[in-house]
Amino acid sequence: MLARLGLRTRIFLLFAGLTAGLVAALLAGLVVGYRRLGDPTTLGAFVQVGTIAGFLILGLVSWLWYLFDLNVAKPIDILAGTLRARAHADVAGEVDAAIARYLGDLAPATQAAAQTLSETRNALAEAVARETSRLSAEKQRLEALLADVPVGVLLCTGDHQMVFYNGQAVDVLGSPGHGPRLDRSLFDHLREGPIRLAHERLVAIGDPDAASDLLCATANGARIFSARMRLMEQGGPDLPKPGYVLTLRDVTADLAAKATRDAFLAELFERIRRPAASLSTLIDALPAGAVPGRIDTALREEVAHLVGTVGELALRGDALRSDGWQMSLVRASDLIDSLGARLEGVGLSVTRAEYDPLQLRCDAFGLVSLLARIATLMREDGVLQDVAVSIREENEGACIRLLWQGPTLSVARLEGWLREPLDRNFPEVTGRTVLRDHGTEIWPERWQDGQSLCLPLQQARREVRRPAPVTRAVVYDFDLMGRARN
Repeated sequence: MLARLGLRTRIFLLFAGLTAGLVAALLAGLVVGYRRLGDPTTLGAFVQVGTIAGFLILGLVSWLWYLFDLNVAKPIDILAGTLRARAHADVAGEVDAAIARYLGDLAPATQAAAQTLSETRNALAEAVARETSRLSAEKQRLEALLADVPVGVLLCTGDHQMVFYNGQAVDVLGSPGHGPRLDRSLFDHLREGPIRLAHERLVAIGDPDAASDLLCATANGARIFSARMRLMEQGGPDLPKPGYVLTLRDVTADLAAKATRDAFLAELFERIRRPAASLSTLIDALPAGAVPGRIDTALREEVAHLVGTVGELALRGDALRSDGWQMSLVRASDLIDSLGARLEGVGLSVTRAEYDPLQLRCDAFGLVSLLARIATLMREDGVLQDVAVSIREENEGACIRLLWQGPTLSVARLEGWLREPLDRNFPEVTGRTVLRDHGTEIWPERWQDGQSLCLPLQQARREVRRPAPVTRAVVYDFDLMGRARN
């Protein structure tokens, strides 16, 4: 309770207690003296002496208290208030040393503390201003660098709200009167399906160094982007999902040119291969002696060389198509999870998922889209209601199978589906183009006690331990720009 009282109040109570103690001691001494004397006629004298002594004690202690309060307690309170004012406000001026002339070095010490506090505050303010200016300059330089990055860069929250985008993102996402805006949904500009799946997949993996490559399109389907998503660190404990960085590269023209080029090369080799094979058959069918010996030998050698060259070039063309920009190494487990999520998203139940520890070089987005579309169309035709997925190592490659119990899928029906676009916004991307990019085919066949769709992949290898993540630090020192060189 006493701790809540002010300094001057506690000192007053101290002197009041001292006064009470002295008066009590005086009364006790007078009472003892009167009893020892034993003369009743002296009572009046004792009372007078006690009264006079009591008032003298009260006056003396009151005078001492007043001096102590005026020259010690009050100056201490003033000095404390002065320090408090300088600690919480920008107060200039020196401390008045005259008010604490009886306190020894307390006034000079207070003045030194106040001056040091003022100097520290000024130095801190200058440092903050200097660092703020430096950070502002670095921010402007980084903004200039990001503005010139040839790909669109967006930073989004876990709820897919945009909090940052660079100038290139404005160019690729913007339309007249409808450009990107901060704190607006990313799905106002991009189709949400691939982005949601990639984000959910990265969140489920929980690896801060993981990244997801995907293919996405604008909301109106006018542009197609090759994108990479990488999660950011969790911004706070109240956020349910981490945000992410999304880089966008416009591949609309590349995709169209690639589709046209691949179709041309496929048609070219097909139209050359057949006449070359027919020519080889005709040469083999010529009777002996129909052509003079040397000419016959040379003709047969040239035809054989032509057939071999056409076959070799066709194989090289297939290899080039299966090694495009959209191909990347994908773990079989990741592909299974992505396919399972896509199938469950369209209402199909995945009863079983089996896989070998493999890494597949493929266009994961294209394969998942193809298999999910075929499974959806099979359900609509009543061929299946639930499905199992398997990825197994076969013949130095791998084989992806959709397994089900039910009727067989006809090859003609499957071929019709493969000629259709996988998405109405990507009319040039069909199931057949996905297969051609991978240099493979897909067909129905019996599998154990049920039916299956078999899709082999040529490039697969055994899964190895995940390598150490690549350091993604950014190294810069903008102070070097202002440093003079001799």
